[in-house]
Amino acid sequence: MLYQLFSFLDKHFSIPGLGVFQFLTSRIAMSILLSLFIATVFGKRMILFLQKKQIGETVRELGLAGEQQKKGTPTMGGIIILLSVLIPTLLFANLDKVYIRLMILCTVWLGIIGFFDDYFKIRARKNAQSKGEAYKKQNSDGLAGISKIIGQVGLGIIIGVTLYFSNAVTVEREIVPNTAIAASLQKGERIAKDTNIIIRNINGIERRFVKVKTPITTIPFVKNHEFNYSKLVSWMGSGAEKYTWIVYILVVTFIVTAVSNGANITDGLDGLAAGVSAIIGAALGIFIYVSGNYVFADYLNVMYIPNLGELSIFVGAFVGACIGFLWYNAYPAQVFMGDTGSLALGGIIASLAIIVRKELLIPIFCGVFLIENLSVIMQVSYFKYTKKKYGEGRRIFLMSPLHHHYQKKGFHESKIAVRFWIITILLVVASILTLKTR
Repeated sequence: MLYQLFSFLDKHFSIPGLGVFQFLTSRIAMSILLSLFIATVFGKRMILFLQKKQIGETVRELGLAGEQQKKGTPTMGGIIILLSVLIPTLLFANLDKVYIRLMILCTVWLGIIGFFDDYFKIRARKNAQSKGEAYKKQNSDGLAGISKIIGQVGLGIIIGVTLYFSNAVTVEREIVPNTAIAASLQKGERIAKDTNIIIRNINGIERRFVKVKTPITTIPFVKNHEFNYSKLVSWMGSGAEKYTWIVYILVVTFIVTAVSNGANITDGLDGLAAGVSAIIGAALGIFIYVSGNYVFADYLNVMYIPNLGELSIFVGAFVGACIGFLWYNAYPAQVFMGDTGSLALGGIIASLAIIVRKELLIPIFCGVFLIENLSVIMQVSYFKYTKKKYGEGRRIFLMSPLHHHYQKKGFHESKIAVRFWIITILLVVASILTLKTR
């Protein structure tokens, strides 16, 4: 909103100083600082409010060290993260850009789903207390699992449909000299509606580009590093490309659901999910800034995505919100994010990766989310298999998700969280290296 306001004032009244809002880097810096301010200053007030309303955590009785100390710690702190992301984005970003609107929708959508899940759990706990009954978190009356999945799938469909069909979502293709535009395009690509030939002077050489609609992504560590989703349906014969949208939307929906649940499962130790998300967000910020700047994109030989740079403001707010939330969530936590925050964190990361065409890198830079997810799947599957075969269930890990396994082995939760952060940093560095390592 401030971006539009100050752009109008600068254009019509030439007020000194307002031109700073035209610089992307300035708005990114302001977004980060404001998100940090909101998370730290407003965060304290939110914690006091949650304590006053007795919106606290219950003891899970999992036999883990430090559980009793966590009793009554306020939950639903994800509200702090959501506000710290949304307010700077609304103030400093150009709200006309489709990517900004899509990420605002994603944040609010998953935040609402997580909020209702937390709300129903808290209501169930208070009802049990009023009746003098013992409340068991594993049997809580939170939002039904199928309801959360439906919500995540719904968001995935919206993101997939928007990215595939919106004329504002394009990439640039260079027109080969002395060649027709159509001959410069790849199979399954089409020229975007109402686009013109773009002429740029790069390193003293005049080059021509055109915006195209294409369901394409990046393959890491491969020289010809682009993959078109239309290849997944090419086996159906000539004309099968028109069905690519079905495959693309299914893939996008699966990624959004999987990463969102991965972040939700990872949120089990003080500072773990927030720290990991901040590191991943910083990596995505680098990808977005590079892919949104045609000079850097050309130098690194990555696809240039028009209008993507504006999304750096959202990412700046996201990273600032996660770091600011760590001020209160680091061990010993003064507040937990709950599903209100964790579902949104995963969904935001997945959506950003898809928008910047780096979804195939998710298993690398989201490695912690992936292994946490797999540890639960392996534990449950093996338990059911052995129970059916031997009459008693056996376990691979002492407890799942994986971070609880290390707690059972006697590691302090702050040590586990920091080591998972370090692992994420290494995975993120490996992901960034894919920009030039092929």
